[in-house]
Amino acid sequence: MNVLSCSINTLKGLYDISGVEVGQHFYWQIGGFQVHAQVLITSWVVIAILLGSATLVVRNPQTIPTDGQNFFEFRLEKNMVLGFLLLELCFLFIFVSNWSGALLPWKIIQLPHGELAAPTNDINTTVALALLTSVAYFYAGLTKKGLGYFGKYIQPTPILLPINILEDFTKPLSLSFRLFGNILADELVVVVLVSLVPSIVPIPVMFLGLFTSGIQALIFATLAAAYIGESMEGHH
Repeated sequence: MNVLSCSINTLKGLYDISGVEVGQHFYWQIGGFQVHAQVLITSWVVIAILLGSATLVVRNPQTIPTDGQNFFEFRLEKNMVLGFLLLELCFLFIFVSNWSGALLPWKIIQLPHGELAAPTNDINTTVALALLTSVAYFYAGLTKKGLGYFGKYIQPTPILLPINILEDFTKPLSLSFRLFGNILADELVVVVLVSLVPSIVPIPVMFLGLFTSGIQALIFATLAAAYIGESMEGHH
């Protein structure tokens, strides 16, 4: 009973994270729902960039493929074999989202409340990506092992049952906060430096931000792949 209540409290805490607000936000009222407009706008821009890039690269396939065509064909072939399409899409979305925060002039677009920023600069986006990873984690394990998947919770000893259960529910917490915290901190550092010394100093910091943004996308995809692989192979 205590394990069940702890798990419910953990899920409730993860759900409550979506209500966390940093700064002012602009909302749309759609029906009876309040929609976070800033995240939707910037996410649509990122998705449009990804779809536009893919369309431009593959609309005229060549017999001798170009570098871009090679990239997308390799991704498609790899995903058909390994079934890691979700990881590839998460990596590309996070990578372009992170870079958009440093390269796109979001601040020049005026909103009634708040301002535009990278989608991953918002806790709602990172929590959604982490929960999607958790769904894939459980789905992969149950598809591979069936109900025998739940046997991992009593390995190597039933005494560790509460810890093993909580471990699965804390994974999305660590994924979401790591990505959100790093991107938010990077953008705040750049904003502060630009306000203090707007000429030269922010430029190397922005290049460092581009590098760390790419690393954060790779870390998220790598950890997600490790979690999914662990659910399919067993508890280690």
